[in-house]
Amino acid sequence: MPRNLPLGNGNLLVAFDDNYQIRDLYWPHVGQDNHALGHPFRLGVWLNGHFSWIDDSRWEKSLLYQTETLVTNITLKRQDLSIEIKVSDAVDFHENLLVRRFEIKNLSEQEIEVRLFFHHDFHIAGYEVGDTAYYEPERRAVFHYKGPRWFLVNGAVSSDSLMPNLDITPTKDTFPGIVAGLHQWACGLKEIHHLEGTWKDAEDGILSGESVAHGSVDSTVSLSVRIPGKAAGNAWYWMAIGENFDQVVTLNRMVRQRGPESFIKRAAAFWRLFLNSQLPDLSEVPESVADLYKRSLLVIRTQIDNGGAIIAANDTDISSAVRDTYSYMWPRDGALVANALNRAGYLDLPRAFFQFTQRALSSQGYLLHKYNPDGSLASSWHAWYRNGKKDLPIQEDETALVLWALWEHFDRFGDVYFIKPLYRSLICPMADFLVEFRDPATGLPYPSYDLWEERHGILGWTVGSVYGGLRAAANFAHAFGETDLYEKYMQAAADVKDGVDRHLWQADTNSFARMINHKSDGSWEVDKTIDASLVGLWQFGMYAPDDPKITATMQAIRERLWVKTEVGGIARYENDRYHQISQDIENVPGNPWFITTLWLAEWYAVTAQKPEDLQPSLELLEWVSNRALPSGVLAEQVNPYTNAPLSVSPLTWSHAVYVATVQTYLEAIARVQRSNT
Repeated sequence: MPRNLPLGNGNLLVAFDDNYQIRDLYWPHVGQDNHALGHPFRLGVWLNGHFSWIDDSRWEKSLLYQTETLVTNITLKRQDLSIEIKVSDAVDFHENLLVRRFEIKNLSEQEIEVRLFFHHDFHIAGYEVGDTAYYEPERRAVFHYKGPRWFLVNGAVSSDSLMPNLDITPTKDTFPGIVAGLHQWACGLKEIHHLEGTWKDAEDGILSGESVAHGSVDSTVSLSVRIPGKAAGNAWYWMAIGENFDQVVTLNRMVRQRGPESFIKRAAAFWRLFLNSQLPDLSEVPESVADLYKRSLLVIRTQIDNGGAIIAANDTDISSAVRDTYSYMWPRDGALVANALNRAGYLDLPRAFFQFTQRALSSQGYLLHKYNPDGSLASSWHAWYRNGKKDLPIQEDETALVLWALWEHFDRFGDVYFIKPLYRSLICPMADFLVEFRDPATGLPYPSYDLWEERHGILGWTVGSVYGGLRAAANFAHAFGETDLYEKYMQAAADVKDGVDRHLWQADTNSFARMINHKSDGSWEVDKTIDASLVGLWQFGMYAPDDPKITATMQAIRERLWVKTEVGGIARYENDRYHQISQDIENVPGNPWFITTLWLAEWYAVTAQKPEDLQPSLELLEWVSNRALPSGVLAEQVNPYTNAPLSVSPLTWSHAVYVATVQTYLEAIARVQRSNT
């Protein structure tokens, strides 16, 4: 189930699913720890004796964001109950705080009472053992905690909406016009002794009032709102997060005193400032493309930890397959996302990423498979032992692309004092590794794992990235006046390209091979499968994008990887089995991916000579925008028959390639206009 609405500030990430339930809640790092673990935090509504959870199909739902913000714009409607609820959710940009406003519209003529129920299925620190939930009467709030992980949930209603039978007196330190404090609560056990949790207790509209539970626990709280006929009432909910009791009650006091609405407003203002401070002129693209460009920048930000880790995706539903997730920092994804942000004008987020890689770099100058958001080494399926001997379990492009992206950063911003301490500690060690990790007989890199993490060999994408990394290192050496290193890195890059010309180009198929490997008899095993990742041979500078060999390869990608259904799009490669939907390989070589489709769009843009040459690129940008979720979120891939999102959603890389491709398209418009005037 996709995460339609991620909200975050770099420490706290809250993600809603397409039933408008919180399913993932990460803190203190984006991607680590997950305190919801995919379990739904339910939202329920009781109205004049009728109860339903929001995931009931009778609720009409519109799940959107407010324009140019990370504040939601939710509409929940039940025609049969004559009720409509408008919701705004925001994670504060500075505090670890989730605030939600519920504007409840009574569409009938009679006065009604509406009770909102908020269920919390915490698995604090990623497991359910040893949690505590309790109600605290002084603040009329419920706390969940385990170790240095504390969560306070509270709420308020507008003074004119308070039910008269509730004995709640506004305190002097509460913002005028609201009455803070929960109206009902229940703390209980779950997942043991066949107990489902306190959410079942809510379904009669009345909670038990149980004030404490420990072990595997949950809680449900409620707010009641009185609404005259044809009128509206307001309620607010907030969750404060911290390391201890004092931190969360301080946040709670802050919300009471300033008013919860102030945090929603300031979040909207901050994200518009974040976005509009760097926006290019988007008047040359359709509104749908411009909107997705802006939404992509905001979604990308939700997936980046303040410590520098750019996380691939935070959608725990993927964990059901192999009991692992995408909530890691792959250096490849991170480098490409950082480059997209640089191209969009953002300086600080990429800086933090490069500093993260500096801390993660091995003493031998390479980066391993992936890392946890806190910088520790993450889980991996890459083996240290292969064919009877030790093997280096790396994807070499993950080292090379950090170098390539770092030079792109420096070339764009001239960030001298940022680069200076990285030159000896990051740039030279990585470059020296790329030089040494090569076969002296061919000049090519030694085998490593491919970017799709499915095969081991000498890959077209990898050699393209290594070439780009070595040229970047040479540029740095030249900038720092080290002629010997400049020549060393340039020669290594030239040797790699020569090896590609001699061994990866396949004259018989008029395209590059995806992968080659030396066989035991010294001959080459050649994998001629058409793979979209062959774009790496031109994206990182080894070949010009209009080189005849590249043109022939890109045409093969377009012809053989295009999905021949009404959905369309480019598959990764022929007979891609990952989340495979169809065995009709001739028409559906694999599921269409946003990344691979955008690679083709980028190639059309960089090779355009006349204005009409840009049309195929624009059509593919629109293809992507038309297949985003209504909220603007992009998955990894889509169903080739239904357009439904597949795998994780959002995928940070998908959004980053969209940003980069729009930038390329805008640059191509300017270039074509200059050359045709």
